[in-house]
Amino acid sequence: MSSFDLAFYAVSALALVLLVGLPLVVAAGAILAAVLSAPPNRHGSISRRLVVVGLFVSFAGLLLMGLGAWLGHEDSRYGALESLGILMITLIGAGLLVAGLGPLPAMLLEVTAPYAERLPLPFRLAVRDLAGRRIRAVLAITLAMVASAFGIALMVIAVGQTTLSRAEYSPRARLGTLLVQPNPLYAGPFSAADAESVRAVIERDLPGVPIAQSERLSAESRFFEVRAENVEIPEEVVYGDQAIGDEKLLRYLTGDQSTPYDEGTAVVITSAEVKVDSVELSFEINENDRTTTVRTVPAVSARAADPHMETIFVPSKIVRDLGYQLQPEEFIVDPTLRRVTAQEQERLDGRLDDAVAKAYVERGFEASTGWLPVVAVVLLVALGCALSAGFGKAANARQARVLRRAGDGSVAAFRWFCSFRSGLSALCGTVLGAVAGCPAGMLLLWPLTVRTTWEEPGRVPFETPWPAIAAVVAGLPLLAAALGAVLTREQSHVPTSAASRP
Repeated sequence: MSSFDLAFYAVSALALVLLVGLPLVVAAGAILAAVLSAPPNRHGSISRRLVVVGLFVSFAGLLLMGLGAWLGHEDSRYGALESLGILMITLIGAGLLVAGLGPLPAMLLEVTAPYAERLPLPFRLAVRDLAGRRIRAVLAITLAMVASAFGIALMVIAVGQTTLSRAEYSPRARLGTLLVQPNPLYAGPFSAADAESVRAVIERDLPGVPIAQSERLSAESRFFEVRAENVEIPEEVVYGDQAIGDEKLLRYLTGDQSTPYDEGTAVVITSAEVKVDSVELSFEINENDRTTTVRTVPAVSARAADPHMETIFVPSKIVRDLGYQLQPEEFIVDPTLRRVTAQEQERLDGRLDDAVAKAYVERGFEASTGWLPVVAVVLLVALGCALSAGFGKAANARQARVLRRAGDGSVAAFRWFCSFRSGLSALCGTVLGAVAGCPAGMLLLWPLTVRTTWEEPGRVPFETPWPAIAAVVAGLPLLAAALGAVLTREQSHVPTSAASRP
């Protein structure tokens, strides 16, 4: 094993450790900072030194993330090890950013307590209660902060990746088209026997449906090229400079079943307004003579059904007359003639031999939704952590007696008290989570989308899901407040004799 391989495996192992262990380390660091900074009760003062140190750590994390984003922002290509190193720098910065915010929950409780004096009594008592149970409240808010920061960062990254994937997406066919192609994992081009068996399966599953067939030069074929004067074929088209086949393929490319077909005439399929009367075929006479011969054949122009279908159509007979052997490349069911459902595709795919062919239906770009359950679970964890500070009786008997007297012993007063207590803890956690998660997600996008090959396209501006982030920041506290009111079953837990004392 070479030294390069050893270095690659070492860096890969380190990256795996960071990806798996970093969230746990970040949560542990944030909790430790929160516990150390929180005074035992509301009469104590928070350690300002820990707050300053925490903010310094967060600032250092932002600098590291900025460095990683700047390195990934460069319009250049990186090797696998370099891109992995940039990603690790940014991930470590994100961890420092979140962990450094650990002392802020205790500071928020200390700062908000004086402003609560003008609020209605249940709200004022709820703020005092959170401040009175400082350690428990700080732990709940810190865990909610870490979970919501992770969820919001993942949301930002997923939406940004989706924006880039949508811009990079290149369709393989017209929308709704069924393609049956050789499985690239197991087989090369279709052999004659495989082509017959695949066609038979399609005809049995879709009886009476016309099947177009594109063809390609056999592997041992000689050089062949088609050119049309004053016609530029875009790079992102499906078939490149040439498509070889019969009249069904021509009418699939144009999307018009009335397109005239002549087996001795080529067709320039383009979206541009051009007039074409001939094309040039460049080819080699035989394998032993590499001299290129040029022949002109008559041609006409036709409108492409889709910009990705632009190409020069060459009838199979013209190519065979030049001495070339052709092999079936794919079978096509034109969506103009038949739209294949997802159930039909699944049934057809099940009847095809996986080692020979694979069915595919072009449905356009479909954004991945696999990240949604992860974000939902993480945000539910944040909600549960915030709710843990909103259950149970009041922090001390005096507050409970005041609450009972103010509400005449009613359940409603205690429900308002629990509702505001849960909502406030959730609000503190989600706001801090958004403060950490938004920059973490936006800066992590750059190293996550760094280019490693020359074929990869350039980036497009990333979309940031601001409405969804606002919904999380506003919705989680409201949901926590509602659940805090609904789920409470206790009124005040104050003995009657204690409640009756003046």
